[in-house]
Amino acid sequence: MTDPSQPLVFLVGAGPGSPGLLTLRAAEVLARADLVLYDQLVPERLLEFAAPTAHKMCVRELPGQHPDKYPHIHSLLIETARAGKTVVRLKGGDPLIFGRGGEEAEALRTAGIAYEIVPGVTAAVAAGAYLEIPLTHRDHASAIAFVTGHELPNKPGSRIDWKALSAFPGTLAIYMGIARLPIIVSELLKHGKDPKTPAAVVERVSSGEQRSVYAALDKIEDARRHGGLEAPGLILIGDAIARRSATPWYESRPLFGRRVLVTRPRHQALGMVRKLEHLGAVVSRLSAVDICEPADLGGTDAAVAQLQRGEWDWLVFTSANGVHALLRRVDALGLDLRVLGRVRIATIGPKTAAALREYRVRADVVPEATFSSEGLAVALGPHVTGQRVLLARANRGRDLLRQELARVAAAVEQVTVYDQVDAVAPEGAVLDALRRGEIRYVTLPSSNIARGVLGAFDETIRGRVARGEVHLVAISPETGKAIRDLGYPVAAEADVFTEDGLIDAVVRLARAEPAH
Repeated sequence: MTDPSQPLVFLVGAGPGSPGLLTLRAAEVLARADLVLYDQLVPERLLEFAAPTAHKMCVRELPGQHPDKYPHIHSLLIETARAGKTVVRLKGGDPLIFGRGGEEAEALRTAGIAYEIVPGVTAAVAAGAYLEIPLTHRDHASAIAFVTGHELPNKPGSRIDWKALSAFPGTLAIYMGIARLPIIVSELLKHGKDPKTPAAVVERVSSGEQRSVYAALDKIEDARRHGGLEAPGLILIGDAIARRSATPWYESRPLFGRRVLVTRPRHQALGMVRKLEHLGAVVSRLSAVDICEPADLGGTDAAVAQLQRGEWDWLVFTSANGVHALLRRVDALGLDLRVLGRVRIATIGPKTAAALREYRVRADVVPEATFSSEGLAVALGPHVTGQRVLLARANRGRDLLRQELARVAAAVEQVTVYDQVDAVAPEGAVLDALRRGEIRYVTLPSSNIARGVLGAFDETIRGRVARGEVHLVAISPETGKAIRDLGYPVAAEADVFTEDGLIDAVVRLARAEPAH
């Protein structure tokens, strides 16, 4: 038997869907998992909390239909743990509320496998918070009951006492019952529930796709059907529901329900995705470029040697990627920050300066307002007269900064410290969503990314952009010009040329047009 103080399997509640509702403990164990076995309804966004090396498997990949999968789930958990690997069984909501976590725990206990159960935010609790529905209220409800709607209420041998539930003095939260809603309502009314009892049906709670309908109990199925809500979802019944807010805080977020595409490189996209989700957006991602080491590291290595010998007065970074690429190479060469010696450093903006501070190095010059090659040239020009300047940059981009500094500097050279490689495939789920008009805003954080993304657009997507059904949002006038040069209209440009400025531009654009 394994040491119970060292669990190998974690039965983890993923919450209702919002990454922000994942618990700290869940994030901790995901970060050290060798295998993540997740339910079909768990958003794949949550898998980003797992280690990059973890194997991620959805239960749909296991043999059999839904009821037949559980023996395979149990076997996989046990076999993987016996191999000495850490397993996270990631389950929607809470593992022990209609999640069959008790059965999995029993199987592990019987097999002598050490485990831990990590609770999650269940859908009813999230619905109460995100829709401002008081699940209990001192004037209306002193209790809440979690009920499964999965089994037919009128089947022989049903373990649910619908007569007792019809008299329950509180809120009923019925899970997995939307397909059986007419029968559930019929059973409650048959056993004396007031037909005018307030009721709600909620779909995709805690996400930007959250929707809900409200009606009296005897009209709730009509409201659900008219609203187009489908499973999976949650049914709430009780007098306290009448005290809900007409304008819940989450649905008042400026981007609630708006569909936004983030096109930053995969390793840089997460921060922007999280910010947009906090604003209520439904976010898609399309990595337009991949960042990789230069095909030939000779130039980078020569630049490092020159820095070590003190041959440069200024080192200039035009992106956070350049900072990480150069300083990672310094480390790979067995060196450290002492190679920078007395060289002074400039960055194109605050985000690049923040990347530098990760290495405990501060920039000497950062533009105050205009975070572009033009802005950096203006800010840096007075400092580099008669000086030797090294620009650490990507394999492609504008030559403007070098040209401007060369007017006053003694020498200006560029070194490629990382390569940008186009990564947009001509086919894929995101492009299909654009073709169907399901994405409203496309954020373009650089000219290179704009060219990569727009180059993948076909005639259908181009038509939607031309008609204003898809909006292109540029991080700067420079990127806006690149978009227009390709024949596309620009719906908005950021006032401040940063990620936050780009998001602000989307918010301003969304506020200026009706919700979709």
